[in-house]
Formats: sequence, C-alpha cells, structure tokens
Amino acid sequence: MSIEKDINQGRFGSEYHKASVNLLFTHNWVMEKVKEICASENLTPQQFNILRILRGSFPEPLSTMQIRQRMLDKMSDTSRIVDRLIVKGLVKKNVSLKDKRLVAVQITPQGKQVLEKMDIKQTTLDNILGNLTAAEASILSDLLDKIRHIPNE
Repeated sequence: MSIEKDINQGRFGSEYHKASVNLLFTHNWVMEKVKEICASENLTPQQFNILRILRGSFPEPLSTMQIRQRMLDKMSDTSRIVDRLIVKGLVKKNVSLKDKRLVAVQITPQGKQVLEKMDIKQTTLDNILGNLTAAEASILSDLLDKIRHIPNE
C-alpha cells in the first residue's frame, strides 16, 4: 500500500507534504499497535513509558520532572499518570524529609513484574517494523533524527 491509497488522496502539494502526511499517518498506525500490546497488561503507552523509565533508573528514584524530561510524549500529565500507576501498585512515591514539595517516584516489584511480561512481547513490538531489514530500520532512525535537528533552531 501507499499513503495515497491508505488515505485515498490522489496528489500532494510536494514530496515534503507527502512525507509529512505519511509520517503522521504512520505514527498514528504505530501508536494503535502499541496501544493494543499495552492494553494486554491494562496499561497506556504513557504508563508503559514511565515504568520503563523508572526501571532504567532503579534503584534510584526520579522526580516527576525527571520522568517528564525522559518521556517520549512530553505533553503527558506526568503527575496524573504516576498517580494512576500508584493506584495500580506499580510505582510508589516517597516525599522528601528535607523538602515536602519534592517527591521521588520508584517502580515497585509489581511494576517490575508487569514489565517482565511486557519484555516477552518485545518481539511483537519489534515486528511493528517487521517489513524493514535491520539496515533499513537503522536508516529510518537516522532520517528521523535528521528531521528533528533543524539547523538554526
């Protein structure tokens, strides 16, 4: 399939316009696949992202600001997502004894278990890009990096 057929669009104003539309369309397609995989463990992609961030920093806890800086979706309401993970027992908050405004977030053993289940599904996540060779995936990653690094910004 081509983007033209997928969205029933005959022409684009330029190859840049076509590439932009294709990138947005593909992002949404990939996110739907990720949502399906996360839903199997009753997680959202943002919750999954936070759990992986906290596992990566373990045993060191992180503030919600540090978590937000590392998140894929910078627009997420990190505090609200952390609160939902607390209700699920997947993370815990510790208030600083020195400064009550500072809160440190850490993954729980239950959170680690959920990620271990998700790790088994990593092949399914990888297969979202299964039509690409490893070399093509590397080129795609390099091209995406290049898009984000606009000179003079």
